[in-house]
Amino acid sequence: MSEPINSFFVLICALFVSATLLVSLRWKKSRPRRLPPGPPGWPIFGNMFNLGMMPHRTLAGLRQKYGPVIWLRLGSIDTMVILSSRVATEFFKNQDLNFAERTVTDLMRSHDYHEGSVALAPYGSYWRMSRRLLTVDMLVAKRLNETAPIRRKCIDKMLTWIGEAASAEKVRLGEGIHLARFVFLTTFNLLGNLMLSRDLFDPDSKVGSDFFVAMAGLMEWTGHANIADLFPWLRWLDPQGLRRKMDRDMGKAMRIASDFVRERIEERKIGREDDRRDFLDVLLEFEGNGKDEPAKLSEKQINTFILEIFMAGAETTSSTIEWAITELLLNPESMVKVKSELSQVVGSARKVQEADIDQLPYLQAVVKETFRLHPPIPFLVPRRAMRDTVFMGYDIPKNTQVFVNTWAIGRDPDVWMDPMVFKPERFIGSKLDYKGQHFEFIPFGAGRRMCAGVPLAHRVLHLAFGSLLHEFDWEFNGRKDPKTIDMRDRLGVTMRKYEPLLAVPKSRSM
Repeated sequence: MSEPINSFFVLICALFVSATLLVSLRWKKSRPRRLPPGPPGWPIFGNMFNLGMMPHRTLAGLRQKYGPVIWLRLGSIDTMVILSSRVATEFFKNQDLNFAERTVTDLMRSHDYHEGSVALAPYGSYWRMSRRLLTVDMLVAKRLNETAPIRRKCIDKMLTWIGEAASAEKVRLGEGIHLARFVFLTTFNLLGNLMLSRDLFDPDSKVGSDFFVAMAGLMEWTGHANIADLFPWLRWLDPQGLRRKMDRDMGKAMRIASDFVRERIEERKIGREDDRRDFLDVLLEFEGNGKDEPAKLSEKQINTFILEIFMAGAETTSSTIEWAITELLLNPESMVKVKSELSQVVGSARKVQEADIDQLPYLQAVVKETFRLHPPIPFLVPRRAMRDTVFMGYDIPKNTQVFVNTWAIGRDPDVWMDPMVFKPERFIGSKLDYKGQHFEFIPFGAGRRMCAGVPLAHRVLHLAFGSLLHEFDWEFNGRKDPKTIDMRDRLGVTMRKYEPLLAVPKSRSM
């Protein structure tokens, strides 16, 4: 009798434990989560209609009512927004790993672009390998020093283009030039030289022109809000036609990049006529460990690397310089100071060189102040929660999208004195930089997934900006009263001026 009694007792205990666990799990799932506060949303649509035309500004305005962490539901997407440097410090310093994944939009899945992208790849071995390739092999100081003459050559071409435009009759009459477009074309051409050792604006190069058009399309479509991201079940319908356009231009850009790669492979087989070694050579020569990373990069991975460098680099530099010169024109005392510094350090007999940057603290301060007020990507590239996480006392579910509002953080009144005033002097004598260690100033992000291109961006931006100020005097379009300058912004790939800057360049020799 004892054996059946023992078996029965074990069965009862097992049932009791199972029931307890089941009830516990159901209680955990059903108990209300403590989410951050936020505005009430509409059924189905959530807070879509709360964002307005300039969501970075709209959300910054919600801090006074809801605090520095707010919760939104954008269609079907749970979203947390960070609005202060204190919360950003906790996020990047102590919770970075919990939010190491990216939110990947539908357009970025075109031709599986996201799988090979450094910025968007899943957090894991491929991402670690590709980021190391960028930071250690491609953008290391030694290689950047070796390629300084290439950047100088491309900036000289820009100065020539602007000089020719400045002599045109309509510019002499005060019409002004679309400055950001000149800088964008220059940066695109510069990246073509660094990446592929070729001018992409050679008048005789049809392939260069086709590649530019395709890449411009990619940047155009990704700058549009896509309703399919908020309601994933609409992806098959593609209601705005964005995925169709993205597939078309992504396919075209990938094919041209593939032609570049195959052409280089053939050159390497027969021996090249010169000993140049550009970023494409670095990609082709990569050797992985063959265990948790590929022994060689696939052609598709190399193509994605090429496209990503163009997408990440061209727009950021041009939008930042447009904002910087606009701010200087509105603040003539700062303009006088930065031009005086350039005259003292560089002089009138030569052009600005990359070696001068460290000797130009006020120029660097102007760039930093521009980044503070006009961060290129005001929400950074959105993060995503890898697991259920407790953050700042709130229960954040797995897969929650995270916006870090760097526009709001740059205006955080708890950190910045006179936060709305353009004042480069605040950075003079300060150790604040944008390398990801000062969480009140993170235009390029911070943590594991901070932008890997900062070393190159730093050089290109200061060289181009310093050259434009040193070689030309600038004025607003003669028909514009500075008091009426439109300082609104619009979100696309980057945060651009809503109304492009039309400025009149006057050569120092004129």
